[in-house]
Amino acid sequence: MDSGRAAPRVGALGPHHRGRVAEILGATGAFTASEIDVALELFDSAIRSTESYELIGVFDGAGALRGYACWGPTPGTDRGYDLYWIAVDPAAHGRGWGSTLMRAVEDRLRERDARLLVVETSSRSSYGTTRLFYERRGYVERARVRGFYAEGDDRVIFTKKLKAGAGEEARHE
Repeated sequence: MDSGRAAPRVGALGPHHRGRVAEILGATGAFTASEIDVALELFDSAIRSTESYELIGVFDGAGALRGYACWGPTPGTDRGYDLYWIAVDPAAHGRGWGSTLMRAVEDRLRERDARLLVVETSSRSSYGTTRLFYERRGYVERARVRGFYAEGDDRVIFTKKLKAGAGEEARHE
């Protein structure tokens, strides 16, 4: 079995992964240069302290970083969190790396008794597969802010309930 097909392993990221994260973000073709700059600022912040942002990566059997996720608590909410970034090297798409990352983030948040995960993305056509990715994993589009990023580029907000409220079963809403 080649290293690209080996079972994914989720693990911590260190400062030495910054260049590879930048490569992955650039390779997707979905992010603008300014978006990549923001992602790297969050990466740097998470490396310095996990107080606001956290990171995990998904690695192939040879230990190569194939994707990463960045999330953090949403200030002023009751156990709410935001997923800021999730990206997988396009050469590894369709192999479950993104799903592995998403499950790992959700599992870590459930362990902390998180209640809700919020994901914001773009309505640009280049983000079509991204929106479908979230929907297939139980995320529901809750809001759309027309023309938020630019004319014709809406902010699309998805949520997933991670923790059941009193007398309520956990379900994907």
